Amino acid sequence: MHLRNRSIGVVLCLALLASGAFAQTAASTAAQGNTQATGQLPVDRDPVSSPDDVAPGVPAAAMNTNTQPSNTVTVPANTKTGEVESHNGQYILRKNVDEVTLHATVVDQKQRLITDLPREAFTVFEDGVQQTVTSFRREDVPVSIGILIDNSGSMRDKRPSVNQAALDLVRASNPRDEVFIVNFADEAFIDQDFTSSVPLLREALQHIDSHGGTALYDAVMASSGYISKSAKLEKQILLIVTDGEDNASLHNLEETVHSVQNGNGVTVYAIGILGTEKQRRAKRALEALASQTGGVAYFPKDVTEVGLIATTVAHDIRNQYIIQYKSTKPPEQGGYRTVKVMAKGQGRGQQLVVRTRSGYYPGQEKGATKQQQRASN
Repeated sequence: MHLRNRSIGVVLCLALLASGAFAQTAASTAAQGNTQATGQLPVDRDPVSSPDDVAPGVPAAAMNTNTQPSNTVTVPANTKTGEVESHNGQYILRKNVDEVTLHATVVDQKQRLITDLPREAFTVFEDGVQQTVTSFRREDVPVSIGILIDNSGSMRDKRPSVNQAALDLVRASNPRDEVFIVNFADEAFIDQDFTSSVPLLREALQHIDSHGGTALYDAVMASSGYISKSAKLEKQILLIVTDGEDNASLHNLEETVHSVQNGNGVTVYAIGILGTEKQRRAKRALEALASQTGGVAYFPKDVTEVGLIATTVAHDIRNQYIIQYKSTKPPEQGGYRTVKVMAKGQGRGQQLVVRTRSGYYPGQEKGATKQQQRASN
């Protein structure tokens, strides 16, 4: 797995682990100050099964493709509860891996955001066992965002509207967010590394070279690994915009969902400009990636609706609850864990839906430098 700088040829290596997650190694010259790095993310060349096959080791619970918003949840270890220690002059945050942080959106039956619930309104279950909530707040925290845009031939006429929508999302988001841009067709390129600069993002979105197929799964797996290893902020989002089904990846849908869940808690939002013909598998894939990670998949009638959806996504991200609990299971007890969150709407007389991740794998921790901690405060 490689990220190649399109202009100067610097190579950053991302290798697929056997579990489907990513490990990143980088040349030291590329890691210093290259704020406009671009790159290519080819994938592991091992053969895999077709997108409709179930990958070994992926729990059935992870592939619930119900189109209704998921009310199950998971996420990574809590960055607030670990101990800070000094190592070679650098402050490292050691997280308690049995502490789970949930970024949760609550909506009513009409999909309207509910943002005023107290802590007592929430109940959390892990593998069917009720957990004790240790921390609760609703806060507009800055996030790390990867915007993945389909650059295949069929997207050529749609790109001006899609590019504008991506910039609308950035402008409507927290000004402290960091964003990177990936353009993908049969291969994927990082055309802008993490930045908060709208002009730099606009320039990266202009790298339109519409041709070839759609390697959606490979692009998501590589981007998930990249954001997990490189993001400065704990809360992490991927936004996918595509107009067709995957027809070029070397990995399948189940492996892709597994890799996202095996990381640090990336939430996926998707916009599928699919039209009315065929596209059944494309819709299924986007719904699975979104619902199982706590996001939403949108399917506009045409490209003119993408801008409004993008600002809706930004609003969704900025109005989430942050719920933390210490798992009753020890972290060394591996395996996939399902998590469910329920919320009661006091005085509303209606059922509420909690949208967040459907499950997680324990022990996915990530240290943070003192600079990273300061960036997230």
